[in-house]
Amino acid sequence: MIDRWSRDQVLELAPDAPSRKAAQGVAAPGKWPVSGVASEVVWGECKGSGATPYHACVDLSEPAFKCSCPSRKFPCKHAVGLLLLWSAGGVPEAEGLPPWTAEWMAQRQDRADRRAAAAVAAKTTAEASGPHDPDPARGREQADARAAQRERRVTAGLSELERWLTDQIRQGIAGTRTSGFGHWDDLAKRLVDAQATGVASAVGRLAAVLSGDDWPARLVEEYALLHLLAVAHRREPGGDLGLTVRSRVGFPVSREEVLAGPAVRDEWHVLGRRDTEQDRLIARRVWLRGRATGRPALVLSFAPIGQPLDASLPTGGVVDADLAFYPGSGPLRAQVAERHSMRNGGEPPGVSISAALSEVAGALAADPWLDSWPVVLAGVVPLRGGARWLLGHPGQAEGWPLAGGSPPWRLVAASGGHPLTVAAEWTPRGLVPLSTHDEEGQVIVL
Repeated sequence: MIDRWSRDQVLELAPDAPSRKAAQGVAAPGKWPVSGVASEVVWGECKGSGATPYHACVDLSEPAFKCSCPSRKFPCKHAVGLLLLWSAGGVPEAEGLPPWTAEWMAQRQDRADRRAAAAVAAKTTAEASGPHDPDPARGREQADARAAQRERRVTAGLSELERWLTDQIRQGIAGTRTSGFGHWDDLAKRLVDAQATGVASAVGRLAAVLSGDDWPARLVEEYALLHLLAVAHRREPGGDLGLTVRSRVGFPVSREEVLAGPAVRDEWHVLGRRDTEQDRLIARRVWLRGRATGRPALVLSFAPIGQPLDASLPTGGVVDADLAFYPGSGPLRAQVAERHSMRNGGEPPGVSISAALSEVAGALAADPWLDSWPVVLAGVVPLRGGARWLLGHPGQAEGWPLAGGSPPWRLVAASGGHPLTVAAEWTPRGLVPLSTHDEEGQVIVL
């Protein structure tokens, strides 16, 4: 029997707030005269405005979605509404799949088989034919020349950044709020021209620092980290630290290079996700933690504003997969190299606050520019600590501050004063709660 998802897990799949509201409107049993669940597939026929019902189905093992409606949103309100009905126990078990659902599943399997065959064929052809460049030595020389040119540009750009930071500290930062953001924009553009794209993005985000009352201290912190990065690049540290510095500066590592490296297989708890707007794109951070290895992982995906994002790792699930990690002194970001299966998981194992603090401290020692890290805290309750909210152990006066000023009412309601295991994202400004579980083991997205 398939473990049903919680209402929170389903609503998290909706692409936006209007879709969530519309999905709840079509989740009534009367809208679905025919529905069923079998072989990890939920399917149903939804009454629409026309004479012909919409056919919607969801492959829970991905998840993947299919609907005959003309909506451009993905997943559409019918697919999400069907899952809401299923999560509430409103979809009966069936002996098999209707023909239109079976056909869709067969097409998916056929595409997967063809992709696998094409990958094997491409690898075989490449190994047999060798390089296609008629003059591979010349090709390598051109690539080396381009790489050397970029190194010179990046070095010059970071040298200018060091001088700029020195001038800012010498002049003082008291007038930063009134001077406008033009000087940051100009610097970021010059860093883009110097091909130091990672540093350029960090400079472009400095304006957000000015929104808080503690902006002077935060701005000096950001300047210090930028200066540390520029100096570290100039001194060219070797090993994993050198790889981390190059990554933060903006030297890319291709997906193919990552997948060619060793992979770590585990059952990975999907702790939660966060979507943020970045450079006119929506960036999705999905946080994982291995059940056996205890290793944290971050899977990043991007999409233009208004376009669907990767929804293949729903919060609360457990995915059996091989993850390939990007190189560096504190490997965290990963690519899913091979996915074996997925199920709706239980509560992830948690640790004490002191143990989580030690883990974050170790991560920061390896990568001082780290701005987020996943933690799972066991036996904690939300507490009021003056003007801030905290996560703390019962009976203790102190705890770990939460980020932001809004009260975490959803977490307070889930706790009811009782200890919980809470998955959260550490940031320099405090913890961002991601998920917890209720008494029945159903995930609550925070």
